[in-house]
Amino acid sequence: MIALLSTLSLLLTGLFLCVIIYIIKGWNAVKRPQIKLSGFTTKVTVLIAARNEEEKIHLTIEDILAQDYPKHLTEIILVDDHSTDRTSEIIGSYASRGVKLLQLKEDKPLNSYKKKALAEAIKLSSGELMVATDADCRMGSKWLSTVVGYYEMHNPVMISSPVSYFEEKSLFERMQSLEFYSLIATGGAFIGNGHASTCNGANLAYRKDIFYEVGGFKGIDDLASGDDELLLQKVAARYPGKIGFLKLYDAVVFTHAKHNLKEFMQQRRRWASKSVKYKDKKVVALVVGLWLFNVSVLLNFCAGFFNTSFFKVFALQFSLVFLFELILLLPVTAFFKRRKLTWLLPISIPLYIIYFVYIGIIGNKGKYHWKGRMVR
Repeated sequence: MIALLSTLSLLLTGLFLCVIIYIIKGWNAVKRPQIKLSGFTTKVTVLIAARNEEEKIHLTIEDILAQDYPKHLTEIILVDDHSTDRTSEIIGSYASRGVKLLQLKEDKPLNSYKKKALAEAIKLSSGELMVATDADCRMGSKWLSTVVGYYEMHNPVMISSPVSYFEEKSLFERMQSLEFYSLIATGGAFIGNGHASTCNGANLAYRKDIFYEVGGFKGIDDLASGDDELLLQKVAARYPGKIGFLKLYDAVVFTHAKHNLKEFMQQRRRWASKSVKYKDKKVVALVVGLWLFNVSVLLNFCAGFFNTSFFKVFALQFSLVFLFELILLLPVTAFFKRRKLTWLLPISIPLYIIYFVYIGIIGNKGKYHWKGRMVR
């Protein structure tokens, strides 16, 4: 029995190593692209769905207004999703500077208010390229010109750009940053390998006509989350070679890690809920395989207290995870200019394994809170 369980653990470890090598290969395949630096012609619509963001939304709006992209080619639409604070008032105060406010007026209950908000904004838009971000994000002044420069040079139908946490105030938040870089790298790597599967809606651009061509959010609007990955997968199914990952630091959008464990788990549960709608079942099978690998690491650690043979298998698994995660994250954190975070790997890996197993169990069950609502 011990030999059988050890063999199974090693097979799952082999799967994990193959996935990490695939991600390393894909991340390295995405090169620093040449982009257009001037003479832009693309009309851009910046899309933001906001709910109860009075504290920081003015910072996001100011950053967008400070972009060096031509003002006559920039449209900014913010949708107030039934906020109960001053969000709508703050957005409205920027009307004289060209910021358009759209107030979501939906009487019947929805499960995906964000998708509805974005869809209504796209209906109102006049741009060719939709550039979506979130109401609590920050960006440098070259963000839009970098995205459009890449778009006009390479002509993709969708662009996934990097997102980073910043202004961390605790060890917990810094560990989230390290894990988040792994997720962003995974999204970029899959695109680099020609198999786009995941992205982040805080920094996503797509052609308006393509959005309507694939049916918009139709078919994926029964989940609160998924305005990013599930839309990406719809586009990838029709245009597999026309999705780009913009590997330039000027394209990075910054946001904040969750301040406490409860908020973090709610966020990860929301992200995990999207997996039930993945069209590519190979990706689903891969995620299940990785979940089983993490289960095996936990089981080998616990079983080691009863038989030291399991401790040996655990030690091998942990050593390989650490080594290959380090090989992946060194260039990724270098890109984000945060290489010092790799020192957190020895303590973040065990915690990641525990939470990944837990989220795998509860991620697709029941409802959860998001933006003051109970959704699924």
